[in-house]
Amino acid sequence: MTTIDRRRALALGAGLALLTAAPVGILPAFAANDAAQVAKAFLDGKEPVKGKLAIELPEIAENGATVPLVVSVESPMSEASHVTEVLVLAEENPTSRVVRFAFTPSSGKAEVALRIRLSATQNVWVLAKTNTGEVYLEKKPVKVTIAGCG
Repeated sequence: MTTIDRRRALALGAGLALLTAAPVGILPAFAANDAAQVAKAFLDGKEPVKGKLAIELPEIAENGATVPLVVSVESPMSEASHVTEVLVLAEENPTSRVVRFAFTPSSGKAEVALRIRLSATQNVWVLAKTNTGEVYLEKKPVKVTIAGCG
């Protein structure tokens, strides 16, 4: 049996009072998906180069909770020229940012394989940035038959 001392009871009561008295606008909620704004900030006004990014993603995901994704970026991964970041965004998820990876020349390859969650049928965006200032962007649509997050 769990016992609650007087201090915890007062703290819980004060917290509950604050939550119920707070205006609705102050309480945190899922923000509208901001994939376009996040991509714009990542690209920093530069025109993305096409053809350097490869995305392996199923056309139809039977379960949105575990969608396999492989991203690879064509890069020599040398001190002079290498990928520094890869960002994955999902247009229809409650929050657009899925994952962000950092790379160095020591990484050897700019490649990642993982499973992501998708809440609905949508486009998945993959963006990459190099140390020389080049940016890459590719999008791929995925039809989700069972939602994975929401």
